[in-house]
Amino acid sequence: MAQHATDTVPTHAQVLVVGGGNGGISLAAQLNRKGVEDVVIVEPRTEHQYRPLLSYVGAGLASIDAARRPQEQTMPSGSTWVRDAVERVDPDASTVTLTSGSTIGYDQLVLAAGSRPDWDAIPGSAEAVLAENASTNYLFDLAPKTWRLVDGMRSGTALFTMPDDTCPCAGAAQKILYMACDLWRSRGVLGDIHVVLTVPTPTVFGVPVVDEELTRIIAEYGIELRTTTTVRRLDRETSTATLDTDGETCELAYDLLHLTPPHAAPAWVEHSGLSSVAAGGFVDVDPATLQHRRHANVWALGDIAATPGSSSGGGLRKQTPVVVKNLRAVLAGKAPTSRYTGYTVSPFTVSRRSMVFAEFGPDGTPMPTTKLIELRRERRSTFLLDRWALPWIYWHRILRGKA
Repeated sequence: MAQHATDTVPTHAQVLVVGGGNGGISLAAQLNRKGVEDVVIVEPRTEHQYRPLLSYVGAGLASIDAARRPQEQTMPSGSTWVRDAVERVDPDASTVTLTSGSTIGYDQLVLAAGSRPDWDAIPGSAEAVLAENASTNYLFDLAPKTWRLVDGMRSGTALFTMPDDTCPCAGAAQKILYMACDLWRSRGVLGDIHVVLTVPTPTVFGVPVVDEELTRIIAEYGIELRTTTTVRRLDRETSTATLDTDGETCELAYDLLHLTPPHAAPAWVEHSGLSSVAAGGFVDVDPATLQHRRHANVWALGDIAATPGSSSGGGLRKQTPVVVKNLRAVLAGKAPTSRYTGYTVSPFTVSRRSMVFAEFGPDGTPMPTTKLIELRRERRSTFLLDRWALPWIYWHRILRGKA
């Protein structure tokens, strides 16, 4: 499995995939395995990143190199890789224009380009995370900095933030918090650190299946939980966050900040008319079929798609075969009948050796994949799964269309 970028941009593709991340590559690989040969992937990056590992990088439990591979090593050999970025999509003409000026026509278009941090949503946030005392594991290059901050913390105020459900894998916003607290407790300095977690929901995560266990963990670490609270502004010069709790604002000075920024879809999504007010800037798809509501030959999956609930890699693994089956049906002249249930998973690493593995639907209803073990309770086994087994499965199975 390896593919160099093509020197000649094709003018047309039976299936055009935008995005060479988890969703785009695994979908293309599965289509290739099912006999769909004319698949083109548009992806500008030369490095592929396994982002779920960044929480462990930020906690000093993984190296940054373990989370990346050359992009050409991950591209399916049965697909054509165009190393370029999207400028705009014309869904009426069924064409995609690239930043190079080239245009590719398509029979079917799959959007899997992920989301991006929306720095404009919190004034001062882009500047704040570059300060010496702030970081975010949602930027690949800053995850090692997170570890330096956590490792060097001995006293003061540590602020961890969680935005609304537009951020991918919202559980990652809290994983670094608990691993940091566990480290500080083991060093005997946790009592000298005022740890604050802000969440926009009335409870710690807003999902009953998760809240009970996380509330217990928060109490054990002595974390101050501020519910229904969002970050309105950050001031790099004074290391101050302006917080809004139920309409009441206050300022909190911090010595360490881990920010989880709100996310938005790529700008070309809205400019191409693929979103709607209800979709909040993301691709407006039927949440069951993942087919666009107005353009029948456009599909979306992963963070770029407007689906209810929290997006996650586990949810994406359920979405990908749905789109593959529906695409093959449409290519054969049939109606799309495969359905995505809304399943997602939020793995919370609640110490440096244990995890809460919560699986649920868009309304918070538990959707466990096994009844043999209660995964939503703190366990060592799920930590080992998330830290060691899933990265191997990702590189060797998921990206090859085998899982």
